[in-house]
Amino acid sequence: MALHEEYVKRGNWFFRYRSYLPIIFLILLLIEMRNFEYLGGQEIYHRIWLLFSVFISLAGLVVRGLAIGYSPRKTSGRNTKKQVAESLNNTGIYSVVRHPLYLGNFLIWLGVAFYPHQWWFIVLAILLFWIYYEQIMFAEEAFLRQKFGQDYEQWAKQTPAFIPSLKKWSRPDRQFSFRKVVKREYIGFFTIILVFTLLEVTAGFVVYHKFHVALFWQIVFIVSFIFYLTIRFINKKTKLLYVPEA
Repeated sequence: MALHEEYVKRGNWFFRYRSYLPIIFLILLLIEMRNFEYLGGQEIYHRIWLLFSVFISLAGLVVRGLAIGYSPRKTSGRNTKKQVAESLNNTGIYSVVRHPLYLGNFLIWLGVAFYPHQWWFIVLAILLFWIYYEQIMFAEEAFLRQKFGQDYEQWAKQTPAFIPSLKKWSRPDRQFSFRKVVKREYIGFFTIILVFTLLEVTAGFVVYHKFHVALFWQIVFIVSFIFYLTIRFINKKTKLLYVPEA
């Protein structure tokens, strides 16, 4: 098998099972948490660092939202079986970076990796992400090149793959759909809060040998959980979040 075909095959395999990589990452993180200490030995510094880490992860969710909110049907999806694209996204956030969803995922990962404030773990997270997602991006671009030909080549030539170039911004040619973002990303939002809550509980047991989570974070988790249940109910039982595809 030629090297190109091997990369595509491997990338498609990684694409299909990409949902499992965060589980491996979380297991590694929990192992690292065995020797956790508050930043500077002070809980107040830890709380500031926690908010900083959460901010990075939520920034990743915003990037994903900008991609999803303007996306046409059967693009920028969560499908895992195969690559799907009925049209080529090349405006809005796709005019400044070719893989905004993966950039968003990276920022979500990075925020979580920042939590234990260990530089080597941050480097490990970056390397793990890059090794895994580089294969997926390679396979995805091979699919788009085959389907859209010269249109894809022209777009790829002027648009960075992963590091955005804001000066290349082109106004989206579609109206932003907030309902689509909520419908598709509410699980991702709650997952971020859930992961940081798990880390907070783990940190409390490591430092104090008992359940110790700040009241404000308990409130954040409860509100987020209520939001998750509410949106899930609306999504399953009503058509309030229905967005006609065009």
